[in-house]
Amino acid sequence: MQGGLPPAHAVTGAVVEIACDESGFSGTNLLHSGAPVITHASVDLSVGEAVELIGALRSGFRFAPHELKSGKVLRQGTALDWLLSAVAGRALVHVIDKELFLVTRVVDLLLGEPSYVAGTSLSGEQRAAALALYRAGRSAGATWDGFLSAFVDLVRTRRRQPDPQVADRFLEARDRLLDNGLRGDPVLTALRPEAVRTIMLRLDEDDRSIPPPLEPMLPALAETVLFWSRGERRVLVFHDEQSALTADRLTRLQSALTGNGISPLAGLVMVDSRDDPRVQVADLLAGIARRSAIDASLLSPTSLHDPHG
Repeated sequence: MQGGLPPAHAVTGAVVEIACDESGFSGTNLLHSGAPVITHASVDLSVGEAVELIGALRSGFRFAPHELKSGKVLRQGTALDWLLSAVAGRALVHVIDKELFLVTRVVDLLLGEPSYVAGTSLSGEQRAAALALYRAGRSAGATWDGFLSAFVDLVRTRRRQPDPQVADRFLEARDRLLDNGLRGDPVLTALRPEAVRTIMLRLDEDDRSIPPPLEPMLPALAETVLFWSRGERRVLVFHDEQSALTADRLTRLQSALTGNGISPLAGLVMVDSRDDPRVQVADLLAGIARRSAIDASLLSPTSLHDPHG
């Protein structure tokens, strides 16, 4: 397995092992992937408990090994109800609306100093303004789509060569939104050309202190770790292979989450979901939650979505 951040030494003290997987992740293609949300599920199960749960699903509901997918479970209501009941209190699903994620990135990158905890509950003072812009912008139709596309172009990394006109196009898209019913929006009016160009330049120069602008998996992982840590224990994550979770990014996230000299993120081990039944359960939950509403008790309270949408 590539990537991850396995702990260099044995993890001591209060520690919990959490297994995770996602559904709907499309890399940096956040606007045209066909999946408007990403779900990141985590479970607090032992390997033995996960094996028993999967075995009970297969035997009790007559699922063949290759049929144990979220779509199959969704189509059999009794199996779905049984599964959600079985993981109650032992699972969490963090939901990310991709468009809202982009709006929070506009705020995080262009109205303040970028940080690996930006966009999480540790840095939520701008969340209300981002949500208000998201709600207002969605009524602006093509103008809103153009604004989000221009932002994606602005912060896209690994450009073949710097293009100063990218910043101009983003500012022009902002101006069109202001002229299309959003005049006075505090986020749009606070955007300054010099801040926009500075961030674009830092990204073009590969400034790795800036969190990857188009990777929602990192804030999702941060929220997952904070939830399971509960401020009292460290979290060792076992995660299905995920290209966004590189060692460099995880090291920076680990440092950003550090409080009192100890980070709640003890490490992250990449695994093949076929070899870890705990990750298989997380995969089921992530797929179910992306396709259907689930009990609110399983949803992360810091999910990045419109609670009234």
